[in-house]
Amino acid sequence: QVQLVESGGGLVQSGGSLRLSCKTSGFVFRGNAMRWYRQAPGKEREWVAFISSGGTITNHADSVKGRFTISRDNAKNTVYLQMNSLKPEDTAVYFCQVTQGNHDYWGQGTQVTVSS
Repeated sequence: QVQLVESGGGLVQSGGSLRLSCKTSGFVFRGNAMRWYRQAPGKEREWVAFISSGGTITNHADSVKGRFTISRDNAKNTVYLQMNSLKPEDTAVYFCQVTQGNHDYWGQGTQVTVSS
């Protein structure tokens, strides 16, 4: 079955960096686009970044553009989110996501907390 396992979250000071990982299994990773989302307390889940199956096309939300970078390693079935210049408003649970047919799969999320 499809499994997505995020890691790499934690507590960091404003201006710091973190690198999130999402290890996947149960589907053909290299054939699928991947996405990162986040959900802050009391807010709806929002899209953060997209990467195509081959990694040649990426897109980032305006709120993180220039600070966050999505990437992938198809040999390791893993997608990454490099987060630099973190701000307190980046505090959220971060999720990776893949669509298989008409079903969206999500990991359990990893908490990122940015202190001011």
